[in-house]
Amino acid sequence: MVRYFFEDTSFKFKPKALTKLWLRTVAGSESRKLGDVNIIFCSDNYILDINMKYLQHDYFTDIITFDYCEKNTLSGDLFISVDSVRENALLYGAPSFEDELNRVIVHGLLHLIGYDDHSDEQVAVMRQKENYYLELRKSLQ
Repeated sequence: MVRYFFEDTSFKFKPKALTKLWLRTVAGSESRKLGDVNIIFCSDNYILDINMKYLQHDYFTDIITFDYCEKNTLSGDLFISVDSVRENALLYGAPSFEDELNRVIVHGLLHLIGYDDHSDEQVAVMRQKENYYLELRKSLQ
């Protein structure tokens, strides 16, 4: 089950049903089952607090993923800074804020699946997967 929460932000997320379907489809495509995934939309300051408290990182980020997966069932918390996503959409020339937000959401799910982004090779695989699943989302609309 995918649940949505909002912390320290007035942001409203409307495509909840489509996003649930999309994430279930992504999980199935990767031979996984979608378990309990919480998507927490928040501010830069909120995610900075999370980053410092749990990861000892003193910097802003667009997403922090906490993995609670068991076997092939994907479960976790995706903390997403709406502020950073807006900035990154402009910085990286995303077609829209929504496109960048969807990229970040699937990025978090890919981490739960087991993909990482610490090396150039891993980043390339992650980006290819993101692009593939962003196209898949369009076909579900």
